Amino acid sequence: MSVDKELEHQFITNLEKHQNIAHKICRIYTNDKDAHQDLFQEITIQLWKAYPKFRGDSKFSTWMYRVALNTAITLYRKKKREIKTQDFDTVNFKIKAEEYNDEIEQQISLLYAAIRELNDIEKALVFLYLEEKNYKEISETLGITEVNARVKMNRVKTKLKSILNP
Repeated sequence: MSVDKELEHQFITNLEKHQNIAHKICRIYTNDKDAHQDLFQEITIQLWKAYPKFRGDSKFSTWMYRVALNTAITLYRKKKREIKTQDFDTVNFKIKAEEYNDEIEQQISLLYAAIRELNDIEKALVFLYLEEKNYKEISETLGITEVNARVKMNRVKTKLKSILNP
């Protein structure tokens, strides 16, 4: 197997294994199915573009969190409802995607609605916290200190409580 094919195979295997990370980020940063699919596609493209630089210093999932969150934050900071994406057909590999079932997560729709009211960094903090990442991993993923992650998370918890229980 050539180096390019091996790299592609590793990427597809890792992405299929961890694609729920991207779906969860899409759920937090989008409001409808089309926007969800567009963001998932853009995250996949950005992951593929960045994959040759992935050195394995961290787990693939940690690296994926960082790339996916940065992609979502960058796109939604522009405050545009329509996302400019690259043509997915130009990517030669095919990923076996799990169908995203929104019904499963209806029980937590209120939480997601509250999370959507947060700013971009707060959303990322909550997402990583809900993914049961420790503060060390959160700080590494977001590029902030561990103490700063703890302080910000406590403030976000208070903010969410006030949104959910006005």
